[in-house]
Amino acid sequence: MKLLVVGSVAFDAIETPFGKTDKILGGAATYIGIAASILGTDTSIVSVVGGDFPQEDLDMLTNRGVNVDGVEIIKEGKTFFWSGKYHNDLNTRDTLATEVNVLAEFNPKVPAHAENAEILLLGNLHPAVQLSVLEKMAKRPQLVILDTMNFWMDTAMDILGQMISKTDVITINDEEARQLSGEYSLIKAAEKIRNMGPRFVIIKKGEHGALLFHDKKIFAVPALPLEEVFDPTGAGDTFAGGFAAHLATTGVISFENMKTALIVGSAMASFTVEKFGTERLEEVSQDDLKKRIGEFRQLTAFETEIYK
Repeated sequence: MKLLVVGSVAFDAIETPFGKTDKILGGAATYIGIAASILGTDTSIVSVVGGDFPQEDLDMLTNRGVNVDGVEIIKEGKTFFWSGKYHNDLNTRDTLATEVNVLAEFNPKVPAHAENAEILLLGNLHPAVQLSVLEKMAKRPQLVILDTMNFWMDTAMDILGQMISKTDVITINDEEARQLSGEYSLIKAAEKIRNMGPRFVIIKKGEHGALLFHDKKIFAVPALPLEEVFDPTGAGDTFAGGFAAHLATTGVISFENMKTALIVGSAMASFTVEKFGTERLEEVSQDDLKKRIGEFRQLTAFETEIYK
């Protein structure tokens, strides 16, 4: 299946307790595209950058097999930039700067070759922009995956609700799930969110893993304990990229296959946090990924004669 990704291609400047960076490559679509390329998925990106964006970064994506024909370059504009500082626990952060720049007037242009993509992954953007992409598709994709955040719940809930109603899979964190549903229990929250439209709800819990809900079924995946965590930026996007890429590559959309996709996404994300930005993810091979998935298997597998 073809995978179409709509999201930011951007610059980040990051500070954590383990170091800091100047401007480096970032953006949701960037992390998703790199993750998908590891699986060899037929992936296209729709985004916008300014004239300050290095051609070599677009070439890196192209060389990995990611189609960037849908990345518009506004030569007189500047690329989206975000700067943040993480606290010691790496779960909380302060935004130091956000320069929306060319993303402020982003009008996605879907290339003809991607209009019939079977899987559409909508990165965290204004829900009106996300809706516009869905309307530009030649036909409705078999699977629409939506990422959103509490900012849009605060500022654009009406149109976000419209987007959610047209979504098959929504990925949000636990805090966002509680805000969107008004429920503290994540089981009740997922049920309420599913009633808004999505057949599948993924609730990300950071260092505590993720949960997948469908009908009355629940699947939980842990986060892999790591010796070193340098930078959590992009981990959620990498997770979504691995999840969507597995579904696209296998061509099977089912709860059982999504369970595997959740493991693949979690394994991908565990690489991202090991270095700043996209650096570690760019080094990952399929063999690396298989080995890491094996570590997940060992983490959760057990045998016992008791209570059989």
